[in-house]
Amino acid sequence: MDSSPALLLLLALGFCEYGHGALLPHHQENPATEDKTLGCPGIYGQSLRIKVTSPKDITQLQVGQKLELECHTDKNHGAFWIRQDRSGTLHFIAFINSMSRVTFGRDPRSASRFEASKQSTIYRLAVKSFTPQDEGSYFCVMNFNQMLDFSPGQRAFLPATTTLVPITWAPTSKSGIAEESSLKTPDPDSRMQEDLNFFCHIFIWVPLAGACLLLLIALVITIVLCQQTRRRRCRCKR
Repeated sequence: MDSSPALLLLLALGFCEYGHGALLPHHQENPATEDKTLGCPGIYGQSLRIKVTSPKDITQLQVGQKLELECHTDKNHGAFWIRQDRSGTLHFIAFINSMSRVTFGRDPRSASRFEASKQSTIYRLAVKSFTPQDEGSYFCVMNFNQMLDFSPGQRAFLPATTTLVPITWAPTSKSGIAEESSLKTPDPDSRMQEDLNFFCHIFIWVPLAGACLLLLIALVITIVLCQQTRRRRCRCKR
């Protein structure tokens, strides 16, 4: 086990994956709840538990931040750390044996990117500087009595970023006021209100104008009659 832990783990996972498509589907957040449907004898997930020690809020994980995970077990037989990416591919990270010896994967940069240690029956893994390549679900695996114990997957993803759409303004007029690039559609309610106001004005002002005209005509007639009556009186006195 200690001489080639990665090879033994990959062989065991390979047989399961070959016979049943994918061992851990990428949409499955808790593989322990599906141990009976995996179809691979000797896979369980009851005795391993992952705890995030840093950051305090895993949903606010940032680029360059240190990610620290702890695998709490009840046995002292060594543990594997593996990561499942978005496509469902499994990546071996490190193996910590019962003597606290750490064996990293084939990637020579693994030793500089990760830290692994053991204290009693707690197996720790730390991603020194988290990057988008480190996103995925992290699992702690233990091989005991020819059985693989899987911990529930711990999801570690960067928060989704929201892209702001820039606002484009039309060229400004001479007065320095920006004109809108698109025409606004008239509001039907406001248009109806304008029509009603127009008819109201007609019904009010037309009769009023007619009344004023009649008063003006009556005034003219009165003035004319008064002048004629005055002339007649003047002729009678002579």
